[in-house]
Amino acid sequence: MLALRELVKHYRVGGGEPIRAVDGVSMTVGAGKFVVMYGPSGSGKTTLLELVAGLQAPDNGTVLVDGRDISAMSRREADEYRLRELGIIGQPQNLIPGARAIENASLKLWLSARRQSEIGPTIEPLLDQLGLAERMLHRTEQLSMGERQRVLIAQALSTDPKLLLADEPTANLDTHRTREVLGLLRALCEQRGTALLLASHDPQAAVFADQVHELCDGKLQAYEPDHALLVPGSQQTRP
Repeated sequence: MLALRELVKHYRVGGGEPIRAVDGVSMTVGAGKFVVMYGPSGSGKTTLLELVAGLQAPDNGTVLVDGRDISAMSRREADEYRLRELGIIGQPQNLIPGARAIENASLKLWLSARRQSEIGPTIEPLLDQLGLAERMLHRTEQLSMGERQRVLIAQALSTDPKLLLADEPTANLDTHRTREVLGLLRALCEQRGTALLLASHDPQAAVFADQVHELCDGKLQAYEPDHALLVPGSQQTRP
């Protein structure tokens, strides 16, 4: 599904040495697989996700999604890719203030010019599956942070994308809500055959993942499980 091959992205600030944001990264994420990428701030996680999303062009290397080279796409093709084939799980503050949960969740469907008669039957079962059946008509300000995050998951999944990207999706959640959201993502990816690449600081994510990587100074390296904060009683395995 997703294949990164010797991906490179460097930045030059002033006359100093280049910042090696992504430095020869190779990885694969298969259909239905949940892959977590750890790394401190400045390690290159966000840059790597932006390269996969086609929001930046690599200096070298390739990003292949279903065999297609993202950097070779025209601007129009890249826009269509992000709208229809890619799901990006944003942060709760990205929801439209005052809009109802179902309206926020349906945003990608509206942008993809779906007929109005198709939107409800597409988004309502997804919101129900995410535990929001009774909250669909509630406005953003009436939703908890966990509920807002689930609305964003529904939005990202609404076009049935092949690939999901998530940058710190549990950053604003407590431990209980974090496990809830990660568990939902795990189950939805398996059910839909959707590949998920999740960048996080949260060591709980490792418990749910098929693969775990660390990104340090732009380089992918072996994950050190001793760094993870495991849930009591867990053995570093998926629940």
